[in-house]
Amino acid sequence: MSTLADWQAQARLARHRGQAVAYWQGGNWSDSTLPALLLIHGFPTASWDWHRLWPSLGRRFRVLAVDLLGFGFSAKPRRYDYSITDQADVLQTVATTLAVPRWHLLAHDYGDTVAQELLARDQERAGGALALDSVCLLNGGLFPETHRATPVQKLLHSPLGPVVGRLMNEARFKRSFARVFGAHTQPSADELQDYWALVAAGEGGAGIAHLLIRYIGERRRQRARWVGALSQAPCPVRLICGASDPVSGAHMARRYQALIPNSDVVLLPEIGHYPQCEAPDQVLAAFAAFQDGLDRGRR
Repeated sequence: MSTLADWQAQARLARHRGQAVAYWQGGNWSDSTLPALLLIHGFPTASWDWHRLWPSLGRRFRVLAVDLLGFGFSAKPRRYDYSITDQADVLQTVATTLAVPRWHLLAHDYGDTVAQELLARDQERAGGALALDSVCLLNGGLFPETHRATPVQKLLHSPLGPVVGRLMNEARFKRSFARVFGAHTQPSADELQDYWALVAAGEGGAGIAHLLIRYIGERRRQRARWVGALSQAPCPVRLICGASDPVSGAHMARRYQALIPNSDVVLLPEIGHYPQCEAPDQVLAAFAAFQDGLDRGRR
């Protein structure tokens, strides 16, 4: 997709708890021999984050990307109990309609935590759980003790959150958002405009950010479950991490290596919090090498 408008025009719609969920399919879905790949985006953006990887991924996989509820072009109701566990239900709802028995995951940021919940369900063989063949994670708050929230995130998670969300405007968003990128991989003015358009879209727009940010507390409460899901993952897991990310960079990768047995980590020097946008070729190469290793193991 060449522009955000083109991307939006290609969206399909599903429904979850009465709310519209936007999703996209890439690759050749008529070829059932191709593996299926589910992309899970982060906070506060949406599935457009994957657009630089989209054509390449579609040559190897049947690809599914979903704007989680409250994000991008999905519904953003002002009264809704947003949670990581409900977002996992959203993905199960959409994936189930496609009748695909097994999935690979590629996730980022908030999406990492949703992936951890899906991993936990897969281990439990919970009803409706997605069967997972692999999980690849980009920068994200895998461990609450290593998540260094931005000043805006801290304010959104405080009692001032509703006010901060209402006062958020394009200029404030762009200044705050650019700080999580690497010094040499800053987003362009046009890219920042697209990111803001994703946040501002829909009924709730940026005004529901204080509801979405509750995931910070949810991560703390569910730490044992979600870190345990990584430690006991029944499928291969790789972490691809932008080392210069101030939120979940090299310090998070070190924690991952300390806690996760036989950890598989690829560090990307000088790359910030959005490696799929800042260094798409490096991410594609690391992800392809991961998948190539899985293919060799199956032979």
